[in-house]
Amino acid sequence: MNFELKSLTPAQAAQLPADALLVALPDSLPKAMAASPDALSRLAAQALADIDPGAGQALSCYRVNGIKAPRVVLVRAGDGSAAAVRKAVAAGTAALRQNGIERLALVLSLLPDDAAAVRMAVQACADASYAFTTTKPSAKPRALKRVTVGVTDTAAVRAGFEVGKALVTGVEFAKEWANRPGNHATPSHLADAAKALGRQPGIKVDVLGPKQVAALGMGAFMAVAQGSAEPLRFIVMHYNGGAKGDAPVVLVGKGITFDSGGISIKPAPEMDEMKFDMGGAASVLGTFAALAELKPAINVVGLIPSCENMPDGLAVKPGDVVRSMSGQTIEILNTDAEGRLILCDALTYAARFKPRAVVDIATLTGACVIALGAVRTGLFSPSDELAAALQKAGDTAGDLAWRMPLDDDYAEGLKSSFADMGNVAGRAAGAVTAAKFLQKFASELNWAHLDIAGTAWKSGAAKGSTGRPVPLLLQFILDQAQAGPTRKAARKPRA
Repeated sequence: MNFELKSLTPAQAAQLPADALLVALPDSLPKAMAASPDALSRLAAQALADIDPGAGQALSCYRVNGIKAPRVVLVRAGDGSAAAVRKAVAAGTAALRQNGIERLALVLSLLPDDAAAVRMAVQACADASYAFTTTKPSAKPRALKRVTVGVTDTAAVRAGFEVGKALVTGVEFAKEWANRPGNHATPSHLADAAKALGRQPGIKVDVLGPKQVAALGMGAFMAVAQGSAEPLRFIVMHYNGGAKGDAPVVLVGKGITFDSGGISIKPAPEMDEMKFDMGGAASVLGTFAALAELKPAINVVGLIPSCENMPDGLAVKPGDVVRSMSGQTIEILNTDAEGRLILCDALTYAARFKPRAVVDIATLTGACVIALGAVRTGLFSPSDELAAALQKAGDTAGDLAWRMPLDDDYAEGLKSSFADMGNVAGRAAGAVTAAKFLQKFASELNWAHLDIAGTAWKSGAAKGSTGRPVPLLLQFILDQAQAGPTRKAARKPRA
């Protein structure tokens, strides 16, 4: 989908040769607009009283005299804040979706110029018109091809517009791969997707197979993969936007392309949704797709340990003990707590880059869904500074997170009689104890963990990936780039 930013008065918007106008209205307009010589201003002023209060409330019109576009949707945007504009544009775009609109004029000229609001508007327009067609030939593809975003002053909002466009690319890349069924998104398929991104300027990708992973001593990762006929892949991505010696941000995405639970097999209902268990990996891929467009001055490393978790005769068993890359041994008490096993080896690998920050992203625990639902991602970090930076990035991006505790007492349940630790600690505070497990492999890192089990996808009639937390991750990286480089990284090793 092609977005164009343009300076548009209401009179100019009325004369655009578009298939539809989507006009965002503030809560109040000057009374004089009702007598304005241009048709769109008059319509907006007269219709405002007929639209129910509340951001997202809309009124549709057809063949309005003086307006070239055959369809006009007027939608309340409340106080004009980014959140209100996002809600308004989402509702308006959804109202037009069934009409086969190809050219849309998104008129924000009646609102104050706000870069954050424009960014949100672009994202909302794309999200509301998105369609997954890869494995569904009968699905209607997205009709919308061109969106002209009309504002008063393009210079004032250009930065937000560019970030919004990049986020559309990144979020939709993440959605595409998370939505694909497990047989269309194997670890090898994910590696191919990463390699495709590696053809972009500034991005380099290495893919490690089973022999290389074994040579690294990633025993926990290999244990999860051993029950599947699909070979594991360890994907190492580099975005080189900063100086050669600058310490990178490292993103680690959980890439379980299908999670049956292994020997501790999951119940059958909704097991199909376990194709979304690589939402963390998808978010890393999506973030790199967005970085390729924006090209910020920072170095970023993406690590994706990817495999299936299956229950065949070679699968790891409850009670088995494995040795992680760190040398710490793990008693696998529940094979359905597999995400932390592949992540722990990736976190150990991440240390070689001497990173400024490491953020792992994982659909890790049902407990986080119970705690926070689908609104906020669970955020864990022992660093107040890093936690605050991620929380702020989420607030800015409208991709919300909430910091959870990491008290040492929560790790008591991970003690094992037969290994350095168990991989589970019972049901109580399950999201926290999972994070405490990961912390054992990140003690020397400036580390944070994002549990996206509640936010990475939707169930029910709207089943599908949300593309979260690509907006949070990209904003965090942009903030880090603006802050400038940190300490020098060690010479980058061969992957």
